[in-house]
Amino acid sequence: MTNLLILGANGQVARHVTRLMLDKSDVTLTLYLRRAHRLANPDPSRVTIIEGDVLDAANLRAAMKGQEIIFASLSGDLPKQARAIIAAMQVNKLRRLIFVSSMGIYNEVPGEPYRSILDPYRDSAIEIEKSDLDYTILRPGWFTHERDVNYRVTQKGEAFIGHDVSLNSLADLILKLIKTSDLYSRCSLGVSQIPKG
Repeated sequence: MTNLLILGANGQVARHVTRLMLDKSDVTLTLYLRRAHRLANPDPSRVTIIEGDVLDAANLRAAMKGQEIIFASLSGDLPKQARAIIAAMQVNKLRRLIFVSSMGIYNEVPGEPYRSILDPYRDSAIEIEKSDLDYTILRPGWFTHERDVNYRVTQKGEAFIGHDVSLNSLADLILKLIKTSDLYSRCSLGVSQIPKG
């Protein structure tokens, strides 16, 4: 059984991932968020909820004890958060990090010029890429609520194809990354929907 720590557990991506993990895996979850009262425990036999800020170094290090995989879907000062995660993982001798970023951080979306709003996403990815962690950075398109699981990935250096991806599709990819520890190791993946028809 795998122990997974989800940082930013009340966000929409994290909530989709939590639901899929409980439905389609035997993973044990620790949900880490700033205001724990905002999240009901979906399965006390498999889920622990911890209140804390990623920038609280002592609390984050404690939450990582006994974990095997760290999944982060955050907002705020992303570069500072990335550095805090890397430091806490190194203290706990953890290797596997799955980190949600954004499409466009490498100016890889055809017809869409790089905008400064992406700086925090790009800068946090740079922090992770220069670490010695076994990371996968995910760069999804705009989220949709379509039920279908239908997506493709592009590697760093390749043009991003499309603009949208369903939350169900992104959660499905994250489930695969958690089930197969070396899948897309040290990769930055664009994630987008495959056009229908």
